[in-house]
Amino acid sequence: MSGAWIFVCGPSGAGQDSVIASARHHLSGQEGIVFARRMVTRPLQAGSDHDPVTEQDFHGLVSTGGLRWHWQAHGFHYGIAQHYAAQVQAGRLVVVNGSRAHVRELAPSPDLRIVHVTASPGQLAARLTQRGRDASSAVAERLARNTGFIDMAADCVIVNDAELSAAGQRLADYLMA
Repeated sequence: MSGAWIFVCGPSGAGQDSVIASARHHLSGQEGIVFARRMVTRPLQAGSDHDPVTEQDFHGLVSTGGLRWHWQAHGFHYGIAQHYAAQVQAGRLVVVNGSRAHVRELAPSPDLRIVHVTASPGQLAARLTQRGRDASSAVAERLARNTGFIDMAADCVIVNDAELSAAGQRLADYLMA
């Protein structure tokens, strides 16, 4: 692949963060692949992988062009810093943990690839409950939201129902292809 944005997205509980972390481990030392850090208007919590930012700072970044990509989901703002665009222009793959709704709105482009990480409904429900971040009503809302994305177009689909290392290897293999 030449330089491209690789948006990894999927339903809450599918394990995108974990799959990305596993692939990153498999690919340590690969200079042509960059794993972008998200900025999120949510405090840092155990198991989360983002850079916390205040809403005021986030909106400042949006207004000054400091974010290449930004979206809203689950009551929070998410963004990817503009400086990652230089990595794509230099021929690198920039892996972004993104939002399905945001990705669906993007115009097709030769420098944009979509990886959809998913899991069975039972796995999703169990993981969301185990995570403990959401009330049971919010878990139900997240699960119900998935029906709108069943036919989501993707360049690669990874089912994360078994060993995490297998899903991470699948993403690593896709990135190296």
